[in-house]
Amino acid sequence: MSNEIIGKIKETVELAEKEIKNIKNNDELEQWRIKYLGRSGFILSFTREISSMHDDLKPLAGKEINKLKKILTGLYEEKKKEIDLSYVINELGHKKEVLIYTYPGREPDFAYFHPITIITKSMINIFKKMGFGIWTGPEIETDYYNFSALNTPENHPARDMWDTFYLDYSKGILLRTHTSPIQIRTMERFKPPFRIIAVGKCFRKDAFDSSHSPVFHQMEGLMVGFDINFAHLKGALIYFLRELFGAEIKVRFLPAYFPFTEPSAEISISCVICKGKGCSTCGGTGWLEILGAGMIHPEVFKNIARKEPSYSPDKITGFAFGMGIERIAMLKYCINDIRHFYNNDIRFLTQFRLNLGDNNEILL
Repeated sequence: MSNEIIGKIKETVELAEKEIKNIKNNDELEQWRIKYLGRSGFILSFTREISSMHDDLKPLAGKEINKLKKILTGLYEEKKKEIDLSYVINELGHKKEVLIYTYPGREPDFAYFHPITIITKSMINIFKKMGFGIWTGPEIETDYYNFSALNTPENHPARDMWDTFYLDYSKGILLRTHTSPIQIRTMERFKPPFRIIAVGKCFRKDAFDSSHSPVFHQMEGLMVGFDINFAHLKGALIYFLRELFGAEIKVRFLPAYFPFTEPSAEISISCVICKGKGCSTCGGTGWLEILGAGMIHPEVFKNIARKEPSYSPDKITGFAFGMGIERIAMLKYCINDIRHFYNNDIRFLTQFRLNLGDNNEILL
């Protein structure tokens, strides 16, 4: 009995294929569908025959009938597309004009957070755990807030550390070169003690290459109060870096110079690529410079004290630190070219999303 039904199925497929080749319009195709796939068609008649078979043969017969249904359905759908396409071409007279609304469209790309957004949120979340507030400020700044208030007076050699975009040089209007002006504005507005991180875009006349960009993002931190010392600074930064890069990361502090902090330090972490053994990324040293920091210079407090007396350097101490967000992202996600963040190349963004997988830290 099973051989008999299999033979009938084979004959049905051959007959259906022969008939559908000669179909020219949707009316004929509908008649074909009713004949083979309708309620009184071949599929249903074969299904009814299963009930009279031996129990051992029913699974095989059912499998063959399902195969037949799949084949016939495929023939129907392909012919349907062919007829619809032929109709539209004949109506519009040109294949380029074809638009069939019943066809499935392209699957849209899902919106996704940019790498800079993800790493920024991750960094913010760590500092929030330590009680830091979040603050922003204007991107167009004055010479006073960007330089003078930060102990970098006019003609001071420290200004050579930045190459500044001036909007109006005579009036001292510029695009901020760092987010440190936010620290000054915050101290002018709030009395100590407090702790904040400042986040935003910065602008410098840098070449646009694999490691530099004229537009970039910074995150700076500020903690002011009574009896704040370098140990507080070390504790906060070591906690932050190990939360971000892993508990096994080693942290190194080396003396440095910044006009607005004294003492100052450059902070490095053990290379995330070679684990401190030495590679091309770290120049064989095993260390990667990651940020700058230091205790706030007394002259900075004196500048603030002219507007807010509670910042007398005899009573108040504090620390500050700053880091480039792009650099953090490049080390965290092993990205070798800063230009990827700005080229809007969908291939890079898609690959980044795939590499990140379910580890979408912005949702934390």
